[in-house]
Amino acid sequence: MNIHRRPISAVSVAAAAVLGLLALSACSGASENTSGDSKGGGKLKVTAAFYPLEYLAAQIGADHVAVTDLTKPGVEPHDLELTPKETGRLGQSDVIVYLKGLQPAVDDAVKLSGVQHKVDAASLTTLESHGTEVDGTHHTTGDNGAGGDSEEGAGADPHIWLDPVKYAEVAKGVGKALEQADPANAAEYGKNTDALVARLTALDTEFRDGLKNRASDTFVTTHAAFGYLAERYGLVEEAVNGIDPESEPSAARVKALHDLVKSKHVSTVFFETLVSDATAKTLAGDLRLRTDVLDPIEGITGKSKGTDYFQVQRSNLTALRAALGAK
Repeated sequence: MNIHRRPISAVSVAAAAVLGLLALSACSGASENTSGDSKGGGKLKVTAAFYPLEYLAAQIGADHVAVTDLTKPGVEPHDLELTPKETGRLGQSDVIVYLKGLQPAVDDAVKLSGVQHKVDAASLTTLESHGTEVDGTHHTTGDNGAGGDSEEGAGADPHIWLDPVKYAEVAKGVGKALEQADPANAAEYGKNTDALVARLTALDTEFRDGLKNRASDTFVTTHAAFGYLAERYGLVEEAVNGIDPESEPSAARVKALHDLVKSKHVSTVFFETLVSDATAKTLAGDLRLRTDVLDPIEGITGKSKGTDYFQVQRSNLTALRAALGAK
């Protein structure tokens, strides 16, 4: 839908409705907390844009926070849309944790929220472009069906949480934000942040050790979500699609993948749980390869190979080791 084609009056009415809801939300929040408890029931109200950020907030905040995830389990975060009512409720948050550039609807809602404590995960670490080959070795991603770099594929890759080191950097920033929003519990937030960072450091070591003795560096995915992980551990990600998991590969990209699979001795085509596996199965069938799941951990569902971030990451490590012939 192109909002620029809507009548000016319709746009004005829509904007007024959203702003009205925000105002009502603010008034409602104030009336519900006449006792002076701005956190409602003693807990800091944290809204997270999607699962990896929800997980950080819940782990660091523990019993002192009530965390709401804007992206329901099973919903592809890239596709999230918010109703005016949901946008209005966002204004009742004490803290918002999001990743600018991943979910345009969330970015817009955050601007309208009026919430003082906002944490953009993209500002807590360095984002990179993984749309093309890096230094001739790191990874090459798909072309979003355009036969070359698309506008989205050429931009910054948002999938920072799949690199345990970058995810730890984000965790530190989220911890500081909770400390600022709720100074009374700052010491506990700091302690929980340190514990989570230690676990992520250990996970990084697991990946380094687990992928050290491998027969191949190249793996094929349908979604270019693993650029940071590939770069961290010296791997080469070749994606059928680009950063957008719903895009379709061009004929030229498919031909290039056929050639690459043969030259790099690729054994597996990876797909993910929240997007159709049809493309992976078609490519694997044509080339007589096997398929397996490499989960970008954008949400946890009954199909996930684990119940939290760490379990799914270890499942990803097992899958990569098998595909790359690691001993």
